[in-house]
Amino acid sequence: MRNFNEIQQATYDLIVIGGGVNGAGVARDAALRGLKTILIEKGDFACGTSSWSTRLIHGGLRYLEYFEFPLVRESLREREILLHTAPHLVKPLLLTIPIYRERSRPYWKIWAGMILYDIFSADKTLPPHRMLPPAQFKQLFPSIDSDGLTGGAQYYDGQVTYAERLCLENILSAKAAGATVLSYVKVTQLHRQNNRISSLTCKDFWTDQEFIVNGHDKSIVINMAGPWVDYVCQLGMKDNKEAPIGKTKKIGGTKGSHIIVNPFVGAPSTSLYVEAKSDGRPFFIVPWDGMYLIGTTDQSFKGNLDQLKADDDEIDYLLRETNYIIPNAQLSRKDIKFTYSGVRPLPNAEGKKPGSITRKHIFFDHTKEGVTNLISLIGGKLTTYRQVGEEIVDLVFKRQGKPIPPCPTENKPLPGCILPGDPRMQEVLTKYHDCVSSHTIDHLFSMYGSKTIDILALTDSEPDLATVIAPELPDIKAQIVYAVRNELAYTLVDIMRRRTTLAMHSDYGIDLLPSLTEVLSLHCGWDEHKCNQEKERYIDYINNNCLPDFDSLKTSL
Repeated sequence: MRNFNEIQQATYDLIVIGGGVNGAGVARDAALRGLKTILIEKGDFACGTSSWSTRLIHGGLRYLEYFEFPLVRESLREREILLHTAPHLVKPLLLTIPIYRERSRPYWKIWAGMILYDIFSADKTLPPHRMLPPAQFKQLFPSIDSDGLTGGAQYYDGQVTYAERLCLENILSAKAAGATVLSYVKVTQLHRQNNRISSLTCKDFWTDQEFIVNGHDKSIVINMAGPWVDYVCQLGMKDNKEAPIGKTKKIGGTKGSHIIVNPFVGAPSTSLYVEAKSDGRPFFIVPWDGMYLIGTTDQSFKGNLDQLKADDDEIDYLLRETNYIIPNAQLSRKDIKFTYSGVRPLPNAEGKKPGSITRKHIFFDHTKEGVTNLISLIGGKLTTYRQVGEEIVDLVFKRQGKPIPPCPTENKPLPGCILPGDPRMQEVLTKYHDCVSSHTIDHLFSMYGSKTIDILALTDSEPDLATVIAPELPDIKAQIVYAVRNELAYTLVDIMRRRTTLAMHSDYGIDLLPSLTEVLSLHCGWDEHKCNQEKERYIDYINNNCLPDFDSLKTSL
């Protein structure tokens, strides 16, 4: 049970609004450097943009075309840091670019880009690029469309299969370092005294309890609400009257949608980075969690941020373009296993093409709008979240007139960090091989890293938790209990969509609900009412956010 009365008695050096990966990174860095920090998230951690990406940790090869060299260099540096501090979550990924005479950048231009990419990552541990002439490319990728093919390029970036868990590990690390982290708490008012935000009124989703989060005369408030940044600015109050902060729109979000399909005829063994035949827009075809992730689209968006799904035309676009590049695939709507869609919190740039809007992060200082202790993050990438945290925390110390301590996050591993050769992995395999398959143990290590040991320890006293959730999946019941007891999960959506990937499997996870609620009832104290309520919430979430409009779903169980 969370103690909101205790929170009201405290004053905080840093108040972070938004529990996506950038907010989590700031909270972790701040807590590790000794700032009294609170993070407030209106939903679950990573429930917004952080869970909607293509799940790549990358330098942004195409940013070179817009001469955003500092962003590329920064991203490549952060990619290298994550490969070392979170090797269980961030792994090398080989990408292949097919090059065509009429429908893509010319061979020489991509070659030049590859050379620059290697130069900007001169300190990398990943292999350098290689160019493939047409004959070699066709030998390696016989299923890819060869009409007008002039060759190809291959290079390495990183993949974070479980992007939501990258955010979660930062949250858990921040909490362990002393930060207060609140999910399902909504900021409803920002109270100003003179030219500063002095306190925030917040409301707990579960109890409707309102409480106050207090700052002091040197506190800094960071608005890291992603696509909701402008909404937060509208919550300003002064002299007990509504007084929105600023009049200019900060966010001009663009919508990106993805589809997930099972392996298909001609599916590549590496990831493909291709340019769409119809409009030249880059998109990815990526092996992911035993399936293929295809995306993304890039469209201006002005709709409801809380109910967002891939439109039928976006889905058809991704299917069509995949079939163009891999003719034998013959993917259709019936092959869709899951979809998701989100909004990139990019700077407002009226009239610009979505793909040309900068991806670099911007710290908007609201001093010019009459509030001296509020900073909003505009933009930001999954790859560079740690750098955002470092810059923000440095700025907080500077604003508070304190010496800036060294940033620890560049070298400090995330909580689950473990290397493949770690002797603990063999010890776990030896200890649990009789009750848990080696395939499951390998899956757990790839998802939880060293925390796999804690998950499997649950089965020592509760042996039924070693049972798989479904015969075709490697996940076991202990993961469900661990999510609730140790990972701040409150709902079935939290568990199935963000602590695990169960929602992406087996008919949108619907057929797994009885098994999960049985476990939650037996081991986590969920009564029949809560189980039924959560099943309804889960089905609503799937219908509103993941299920294509052309499909249908049973609403009764």
